[in-house]
Amino acid sequence: MYTLVLMKIVNRKEPWLLLSGDVLVFIFSLWLSLFFRFGKWPVQSVFLNLLWPFSILFVIWCLIFFIAGLYEKHTTVFKSHLPIRVLYTQLFNSFLAVVFFYFVPYFGVTPKIILFIYIIVSLILISAWRIYGQKVFGLKVREPAMILGRGPELSLLIQEVNDNPRYGLNFVSSFDLDRFAEVDFEQEVTGKIISAGITVVVIDLQNDRLKKSLSYFYDLLFSRVRFVDINNLYEDIFDRVPLSLLGYDWFLNNVSLSQSVTYDTFKRTMDVIFSFVFGLLSLILYPFICLAIKLEDHGPIFIVQDRIGKNNKLIRIIKFRTMSFNDNESLDKTHDPRGINKITKVGGFLRKSRLDEIPQLWNVWKGDLSLIGPRPELPALAKVYEGEVSYYNVRHLIPPGLSGWAQLYHENHPHQGVNTEETKNKLSYDLYYIKNRSLFLDLKISLKTIKALLSRTGK
Repeated sequence: MYTLVLMKIVNRKEPWLLLSGDVLVFIFSLWLSLFFRFGKWPVQSVFLNLLWPFSILFVIWCLIFFIAGLYEKHTTVFKSHLPIRVLYTQLFNSFLAVVFFYFVPYFGVTPKIILFIYIIVSLILISAWRIYGQKVFGLKVREPAMILGRGPELSLLIQEVNDNPRYGLNFVSSFDLDRFAEVDFEQEVTGKIISAGITVVVIDLQNDRLKKSLSYFYDLLFSRVRFVDINNLYEDIFDRVPLSLLGYDWFLNNVSLSQSVTYDTFKRTMDVIFSFVFGLLSLILYPFICLAIKLEDHGPIFIVQDRIGKNNKLIRIIKFRTMSFNDNESLDKTHDPRGINKITKVGGFLRKSRLDEIPQLWNVWKGDLSLIGPRPELPALAKVYEGEVSYYNVRHLIPPGLSGWAQLYHENHPHQGVNTEETKNKLSYDLYYIKNRSLFLDLKISLKTIKALLSRTGK
């Protein structure tokens, strides 16, 4: 098989450029605030004296930006929400600044007027930088490109790339490999590449028909045409894998049980430490939750459910009861002939706040669950999905978790009964995590989970 040149379209340096820009804007805002406050160039000693405590604040602010998703890839969907997200995040940061200076007397600094000016100046400058600053380092010239693929991922990639100039590409030609039986690659494909001046070709390297025609593409290497695997491009842009494009060779190349010993050891150590510490701290909430559950309907406080764990092993997880009774095996939870299988008022609050999952810290400590991983499924549902969703059982190669990549990024999580299509979408996120799992990705999911808990948006 000929070797094709793989070009990473997504600029992986962007988060670091955004971070550097944020820090520079924060520092410049402080200098500008002093200029407005005193009406002259700030004295160096005064500026440096304030820079130290403000630097601690900058670190906190950048962490909040990370949790808010402001260092993620700016897809077209995200761009539409960017201004309001920056505004709300910086308003929250401003509140933290007031708390920091007025309730932490260690620094001996309470710059009331300067802080007020700084909040306004930084809000304006950081909003302008985040909304328009990407043009400073964005790609100016959009290269003409061709894409050869199939399935729903084809149209989704074309729309995303063509509507977002940050990728530096414009698909001027596309070929759906499922819509025509025979293609004259020499004339219709390579000929189009040359006549249209196409410099980037996004190609499905897993497609058997294309593998037979790679010799035509090989000759284009000498014309400085660059090639991109459609799977890698899709994954880089959408943070999930394209299920309809995957084959067995993809799993053999990208999914393996031989994970780093360091990673596995560290992750298990963190599971034990955090489950023990937070398990003890959560005991403070138990009397209040138990009392609320009992007072509403006098039913049991806990429920125990069977779930599928690592290597298809059956595990039993414990949760606070949130429904009128424990429906452990029913595939259709919306059907209840007695009319009592419903979420209780207390249960609704526990689910939204995810307090109902606190007892599962015991499962984490035991090793049945991890803090981070694909959410465990009911055995009956897993059996259905294994028959209807290709590669579904791959998600059982690693321990399930309390929170995961799919819980944070999958919009329409199937909560009731069998939902094959949404489960396919969810699996695309689970496979992304299985392929890319690392300490950094686990940390990112942990911080995002904190945001979900605080905003009560968990899946």
